[in-house]
Amino acid sequence: MDYGTGDVVQEPHPGWVSVFLKLMKLRVIILLQVTAVCAILVHDLVIDLDRTWMDTLLTVGITVVGGTLSAGGSNAINMWYDADIDPLMRRTKNRPIPQGHISGGGALLFGLIIAVLGSSLFLLVSWKAAFWSFFSVLFYVLIYSIWLKRRTPQNIVIGGIAGSTPPLIGWAAAAGDSILESVNPMALGSPVPWLFFGLIFFWTPPHFWALALYRSGEYAKAEVPMMNEVRGPEHTVLLSKIYCVLLLMLCSIPFFWPNSGLPLLWVFIAGGLTIWYGKSVWDIDPLEELDENGRMPMAAKSFFRSLYYLGWMHLALVLVCVPPTSWLGPLGPL
Repeated sequence: MDYGTGDVVQEPHPGWVSVFLKLMKLRVIILLQVTAVCAILVHDLVIDLDRTWMDTLLTVGITVVGGTLSAGGSNAINMWYDADIDPLMRRTKNRPIPQGHISGGGALLFGLIIAVLGSSLFLLVSWKAAFWSFFSVLFYVLIYSIWLKRRTPQNIVIGGIAGSTPPLIGWAAAAGDSILESVNPMALGSPVPWLFFGLIFFWTPPHFWALALYRSGEYAKAEVPMMNEVRGPEHTVLLSKIYCVLLLMLCSIPFFWPNSGLPLLWVFIAGGLTIWYGKSVWDIDPLEELDENGRMPMAAKSFFRSLYYLGWMHLALVLVCVPPTSWLGPLGPL
């Protein structure tokens, strides 16, 4: 299959370890695994206080390894499918397939093997964790990459479901046998993992649209109908603001739903972080003059702030769930 090279400058082969790591896109996976690990910690701090630190560490280890392999496999398969358009975009032209460092078939085989292996690993702790891992792989590859990405500007909105599942996987892995009484994979014993899910789902569109605005024109060149290319930057920024409002509403759930399992402190910390992130979205000027590389600087600032925002939101949720006596050290309460 001839993918073409366009203006791709061929680099020397970096070695197979480097090629495989690039196929997996580890830098993207790290943030996903942070959300899964935070879900495990919140579960063990709030729901199942009988679990030991060794239980938690074992679950974290399985989740990080399994999640990295399954998500990495999804990314490799995505690169196989997108090999015809990756050479057309500056952001993707240096990936292993356009560079000729591995064939499309080789990337596909590698992705399939580690995706199945990673998702299967969750069977050691919970079939529901394995279910959501397999679901994420299939949804990302079949629904997002193959069906939605090149057909609709809502691609990243619907496709964001796949990226929102790591907290569900982590929570199910921590819950283990305690949620086996229900055969419904959506029954995880608490609404908290679904709040994690909603947080990532509402975060994904403004996060990714900021990247698309920052890289204005690249997706159009590859004929990928990103929102800013189809409906224009003004409409895209407006939608991004709406999703920020939805994020702020999500943060207020403990205030209106005292039995949600989340402390009221979460409302104020999460609300403050969301306002901090939302400001970067409000600062995006759709008519901003592009820089010398044809990019939108304020959109870039919002994109990078969104990464910190998601990480800090999950870490903050862990901290507010720590029992107050845990902060007093070995002396205990006075």
